[in-house]
Amino acid sequence: MKWITALAASVGMMATAASAQDATQADQATDDTDARGIEMMVLGTYHFNNPGLDMVNIESDDVLTPRRQAELEAMTDALAEWKPTKILVEAQPSTDDLHMKSFREEPEKRIAEDRNEHFQIGYRLAMKLGHSDVYGFDEKSSEGEPDYFPMQTVISWAQANDAMAEFGALAGQVEAIAKDLSKDQDRCSLARNLIGHNDPKAINQAHGLFYYGLLPFGDAEAQPGAEVNAYWYMRNAKMFAKADLIAEPGDRVLIIVGSGHKYWLDHFAEMAVNYSLVDPRPYLERADTGGC
Repeated sequence: MKWITALAASVGMMATAASAQDATQADQATDDTDARGIEMMVLGTYHFNNPGLDMVNIESDDVLTPRRQAELEAMTDALAEWKPTKILVEAQPSTDDLHMKSFREEPEKRIAEDRNEHFQIGYRLAMKLGHSDVYGFDEKSSEGEPDYFPMQTVISWAQANDAMAEFGALAGQVEAIAKDLSKDQDRCSLARNLIGHNDPKAINQAHGLFYYGLLPFGDAEAQPGAEVNAYWYMRNAKMFAKADLIAEPGDRVLIIVGSGHKYWLDHFAEMAVNYSLVDPRPYLERADTGGC
């Protein structure tokens, strides 16, 4: 993994600073190449195709209408200015190198018919940039793996411990945030709608309210609220680790993902050695030509 390699290289350089002065020019050139950083932009979205799989869902209008298609063209034109070299979407492909088969086989068809943001943003942008692949990096529970979002255990604990009123109040606050994010969706451009989903202040507030708000749901024996936090962290850590398998030194990696993942993916990009985080909002603002 690139960030582990970079960390090991940094430790090694500190330990051998004196002998490094005698390195050849060829060795120095190799070191310079290995030290090139990876830029990562995490574009948080709501789900355009309304799968209804999240605890709180934002219902999207039809992104295949002429108006929304024009807005998607403007958005991907703006994102193309950053010149991402790799594009990753929240999908779990079956390929060894994590490439999306449908991008190689029928990208135009997917863009024309499928409302999913994978295709409407990811495939559309990759085609504009002439990419040969789009990659999937999602992590979902399968046989032998834990439930990465064991919310039912929290609800069961709350029911058994007369805490459903507290749980309902917390869920209501989260729903209020979702409604606030979507209140002007119909009259705003897609780019404008996504700016709120990528605001660090709003993301931190929502994450702290919901996930850390679950920590009191537990006792000395059972800690279901803590387990939800731990498994959600695990899922996102595995997703970042997959992204790290795909990224190469010098890459500009665009990740298109449900905005609930952005808190942790931003954290990893900020903290991992050899990565730097890029804010998508200036590009979204550039694409917001219709006002709101």
